[in-house]
Amino acid sequence: MRILTFNANGLRSAASKGFFDWFERQDVDVLCVQETKAQEHQLTDAAFRPEGYRAWFKDAQKKGYSGVAIYSQREPDEVRTALGWAPFDDEGRYLEARFGNVSVVSFYIPSGSSGEERQGFKEDVMTWLRPILDGWLASGREYVLCGDWNIVRAKNDIRNWTGNQKNSGCLPHERAWLSGLIADGCHDGLIVPPETGWKDAFRVAKPEAVEYTWWSQRGAARANNVGWRIDYQLCTPGIASGIRSAEIFPEPKFSDHAPMLVEYAV
Repeated sequence: MRILTFNANGLRSAASKGFFDWFERQDVDVLCVQETKAQEHQLTDAAFRPEGYRAWFKDAQKKGYSGVAIYSQREPDEVRTALGWAPFDDEGRYLEARFGNVSVVSFYIPSGSSGEERQGFKEDVMTWLRPILDGWLASGREYVLCGDWNIVRAKNDIRNWTGNQKNSGCLPHERAWLSGLIADGCHDGLIVPPETGWKDAFRVAKPEAVEYTWWSQRGAARANNVGWRIDYQLCTPGIASGIRSAEIFPEPKFSDHAPMLVEYAV
């Protein structure tokens, strides 16, 4: 199973830059999109519906904001659109497609970079989400959680490590929360990783790689590769054992984020 995750920062914008033309050449089974920034009725044109795929959307109630989508060649057995907490669900941040015993989730964790109010909401989401993630891990299902988590894990995940220690997305307690979910050694020493936990698919395939998935649109961040790795595929240990490869595509540029493709032996 080849799964692609991509924060489009506006799916209509990404499509106009050739994203779906590129996508159709990647032999992807499931695509998870974040930040569609559209309502489903605005995405009915053939330009947003690649041949051979069906699409499901969870829109934000606020127009032009957030929103997630899943495209799949195979019809899911079930699609879920809510986790039961309106402040999160109403922003269009979760969509789950179930294929037998495998769940693929398109997730968009809030950013706190706009100020204290949104940082507070982000931290509320982190606290609320932890038992849900623990429950999924223990459920016996295989999960792949795709999306923009708006948090880096360690020094190899951000170019300007020292200068961002007080900035949202690189705050020590955020990094500790994320790495506290993940059973590997690719953290920054703030936590003791769990013996049984989620796997960071990119780090399973490339434990030491320094690659990024997001660049600020200010200055020449992308040209100088001053980036952050904040887009992930977190997966349960069973499906992680079959990871064959992981690749980030910084070019062509469709968004301020890069698509990331992981191939699983499923």
